[in-house]
Amino acid sequence: MNKRDIGKLLAIAAVLALAVMLIGRIDSAQSREETEIVRDAVKNAALTCYAVEGAYPDSVEYLRKNYQLAYDEERYFITYEAFASNRLPDIYVTEKGARLP
Repeated sequence: MNKRDIGKLLAIAAVLALAVMLIGRIDSAQSREETEIVRDAVKNAALTCYAVEGAYPDSVEYLRKNYQLAYDEERYFITYEAFASNRLPDIYVTEKGARLP
Protein backbone atom coordinates (compact mmCIF):
# COMPACT_ATOMS: atom_id res chain seq x y z
CA MET A 1 0.00 0.00 0.00
CA ASN A 2 1.23 3.43 -0.83
CA LYS A 3 0.49 6.76 0.83
CA ARG A 4 -2.29 7.55 -1.62
CA ASP A 5 -4.14 4.34 -0.75
CA ILE A 6 -3.76 4.98 2.96
CA GLY A 7 -5.11 8.51 2.49
CA LYS A 8 -8.16 7.13 0.66
CA LEU A 9 -8.80 4.59 3.41
CA LEU A 10 -8.54 7.28 6.08
CA ALA A 11 -10.96 9.50 4.14
CA ILE A 12 -13.46 6.65 3.81
CA ALA A 13 -13.12 5.84 7.52
CA ALA A 14 -13.75 9.50 8.41
CA VAL A 15 -16.87 9.63 6.22
CA LEU A 16 -18.19 6.41 7.77
CA ALA A 17 -17.55 7.69 11.30
CA LEU A 18 -19.38 10.92 10.49
CA ALA A 19 -22.32 8.97 9.04
CA VAL A 20 -22.59 6.84 12.19
CA MET A 21 -22.55 9.96 14.38
CA LEU A 22 -25.27 11.63 12.30
CA ILE A 23 -27.48 8.53 12.41
CA GLY A 24 -27.09 8.47 16.19
CA ARG A 25 -28.16 12.10 16.46
CA ILE A 26 -31.15 11.59 14.18
CA ASP A 27 -32.21 8.55 16.22
CA SER A 28 -31.85 10.52 19.45
CA ALA A 29 -33.92 13.43 18.11
CA GLN A 30 -36.63 11.05 16.91
CA SER A 31 -36.72 9.36 20.30
CA ARG A 32 -37.18 12.74 22.05
CA GLU A 33 -40.01 13.63 19.68
CA GLU A 34 -41.77 10.31 20.31
CA THR A 35 -41.45 10.84 24.07
CA GLU A 36 -43.04 14.29 23.69
CA ILE A 37 -45.89 12.77 21.68
CA VAL A 38 -46.61 10.35 24.54
CA ARG A 39 -46.47 13.22 27.07
CA ASP A 40 -48.86 15.28 24.92
CA ALA A 41 -51.24 12.31 24.68
CA VAL A 42 -51.33 11.96 28.47
CA LYS A 43 -51.84 15.71 28.91
CA ASN A 44 -54.62 15.84 26.31
CA ALA A 45 -56.41 12.89 27.92
CA ALA A 46 -56.18 14.62 31.33
CA LEU A 47 -57.53 17.86 29.85
CA THR A 48 -60.38 15.97 28.20
CA CYS A 49 -61.21 14.31 31.50
CA TYR A 50 -61.26 17.71 33.21
CA ALA A 51 -63.55 19.12 30.52
CA VAL A 52 -65.95 16.18 30.79
CA GLU A 53 -65.88 15.47 34.53
CA GLY A 54 -64.78 18.78 36.04
CA ALA A 55 -61.73 17.27 37.73
CA TYR A 56 -58.35 15.91 36.72
CA PRO A 57 -57.97 12.17 37.22
CA ASP A 58 -55.84 10.65 39.96
CA SER A 59 -53.90 8.30 37.71
CA VAL A 60 -52.79 7.37 34.23
CA GLU A 61 -54.64 4.08 34.70
CA TYR A 62 -57.93 6.02 34.94
CA LEU A 63 -57.11 7.73 31.64
CA ARG A 64 -56.30 4.39 30.04
CA LYS A 65 -59.59 2.83 31.19
CA ASN A 66 -61.92 5.77 30.58
CA TYR A 67 -60.30 7.94 27.91
CA GLN A 68 -58.61 5.38 25.66
CA LEU A 69 -55.09 6.58 26.44
CA ALA A 70 -52.72 4.15 24.78
CA TYR A 71 -48.94 4.03 24.76
CA ASP A 72 -46.21 1.39 24.70
CA GLU A 73 -45.88 0.48 28.38
CA GLU A 74 -42.81 -1.61 27.66
CA ARG A 75 -41.04 1.40 26.16
CA TYR A 76 -42.16 4.35 28.32
CA PHE A 77 -42.34 5.10 32.03
CA ILE A 78 -44.87 7.78 33.00
CA THR A 79 -44.77 9.75 36.22
CA TYR A 80 -48.16 11.36 36.84
CA GLU A 81 -48.27 13.53 39.95
CA ALA A 82 -51.81 14.63 40.73
CA PHE A 83 -52.06 16.91 43.76
CA ALA A 84 -55.44 18.64 43.35
CA SER A 85 -58.49 17.84 41.26
CA ASN A 86 -58.52 21.35 39.79
CA ARG A 87 -54.80 21.57 38.86
CA LEU A 88 -53.18 19.93 35.87
CA PRO A 89 -50.96 17.13 37.18
CA ASP A 90 -47.22 17.13 36.58
CA ILE A 91 -46.56 14.68 33.76
CA TYR A 92 -43.14 13.23 33.01
CA VAL A 93 -42.44 10.64 30.34
CA THR A 94 -39.17 8.78 30.13
CA GLU A 95 -38.13 6.17 27.64
CA LYS A 96 -37.08 3.06 29.51
CA GLY A 97 -33.38 2.44 29.18
CA ALA A 98 -32.72 6.00 28.02
CA ARG A 99 -29.81 7.90 29.50
CA LEU A 100 -30.73 11.13 31.21
CA PRO A 101 -29.01 14.28 29.91
